[in-house]
Amino acid sequence: MNASARPTVHRNFHRLAWFALIMTASTILFGSFVRLSDAGLSCPDWPTCYGKVTWPQTQHEAMQHVASEIRPLETHKAWREQVHRFLAGALGVEVLLLALLAVRRRKWGVAQVVTASVLVALAIPLYMRGDHVAASVLAIGGEAILLLAALRWSNIDLARAAVLTLAVVIFQALLGMWTVTWLLKPIVVMGHLLGGMLMFSLLVWMAWRATHLPITLAEAPRLKWWLRAGLALLVLQIALGGWVSANYAALACGGGSWSADNFPRCVSQWWPQHDFREGFTLWRGIGVDYEGGVLDGASRIAIQLAHRLLAIVVALYLLLLSVRMFKLPGMRGWASALGVLVVAQVTLGVLNVKLALPLEVAVLHNGGAVALLFVLISLLARLRAPD
Repeated sequence: MNASARPTVHRNFHRLAWFALIMTASTILFGSFVRLSDAGLSCPDWPTCYGKVTWPQTQHEAMQHVASEIRPLETHKAWREQVHRFLAGALGVEVLLLALLAVRRRKWGVAQVVTASVLVALAIPLYMRGDHVAASVLAIGGEAILLLAALRWSNIDLARAAVLTLAVVIFQALLGMWTVTWLLKPIVVMGHLLGGMLMFSLLVWMAWRATHLPITLAEAPRLKWWLRAGLALLVLQIALGGWVSANYAALACGGGSWSADNFPRCVSQWWPQHDFREGFTLWRGIGVDYEGGVLDGASRIAIQLAHRLLAIVVALYLLLLSVRMFKLPGMRGWASALGVLVVAQVTLGVLNVKLALPLEVAVLHNGGAVALLFVLISLLARLRAPD
C-alpha cells in the first residue's frame, strides 16, 4: 500500500479501531494482574470456571464439577481469571466486527470471515465434551481460511490487517486455553503475552491509518529504519520479560533489599553462577505443573541476567532514538514521550527487584511495555516522506 494513500474504510472504522485498541490494552493489563497475582490456574477448566459461565461462590458449588478434583476453589482468585476471559471474549467480538467492516466490499469476504468464525465457535463445545481432535480440526480450519484471505487480499481497505488481527485473536484464545490445560507452561505463557502485544500493535497501526493523520517529514524513510530496529529490540525484550515471569525468575537475584546485593549486582556478585542452557530450554513436555516454577536457582539467574543485559541495550538504543527525533522538526513531543517512557520503564524494572515484585509496580511495568509499543507503532503508521 502506498504510504501516502488513504485507506478506503467504513466511516466508523477508526472509532471502532480505537475502542478495540483501548479494550486490548485493558485486557493485557488485567491479564498481567491475573498472572502476577497467581490466579492463572484458579479456573482449572476452560472456557467455564468449575462448569459455570461466571464462577462458583462456595466450595459446595465447585465440588459439583470434576474440575474440583484438579484444584480446590479460591473464590478471590477465580473471579479474576473468569473476568479476564470475559474481557477477551468481548474483545474478540469487537475485532470480528472490524474484520466484517473491512472486508464488506471484498468478493466472498463476509462469507469467509463468518465461516471461519462459525468453525471456531463450533470447536468450543466439542472441546468441552472432550472431542479434542475434532475441535482442533475445526479451529485450524477457521484459522487457515483467515490466513489465506489475509495473504490474498491487499490492504487498501485494511482488509488484510483486520483479518490477520482476527486470526491472532482466535490463536490467543487457543493459547489462553493451553495456558490452563498445560498448567502454565512457560512457552505458552510467553506466547500468550506476545500474542496480546501483536494484536495491540496491529490495532494501533489500523487505528492511525483509518484516522489518516500522517506526519510528513523529509527524514521519514531513514527514521523508519531506526524505528523498526527499535521495535525489534523492544519485542525481544518483551519476550524475555514474559520468559522471566513465566519461569518465576523476577527475584532470582534476591529481592526486598535496598542494598547492592540484588541490583545492580545479583546475589552479591556481578556475574554469579548461571545456567543459560537449562534456563532457556523452551519445551519440557506436557503434564508438569509450572505454577511457582520448576527451574533451579542458576537457571533462573541466567534468565534474569539476560533480561537485564538486553534492557541496557534497548534503553540506550531508544534513548539515542529519542535524542535523534528531538532534533527533527515537529517531533519533539514524540521524542520526549519516548525518552520519559524509557526512563520510567527502567525505574519500574529496578523497583520490581528492590521491592520484591509488588503487584502494582509489576502491572505498571507491563503497562510501560504497552506504552512504548504504542509510540513506536504510531510513528511507523503515521510517518511519510513528502510527495
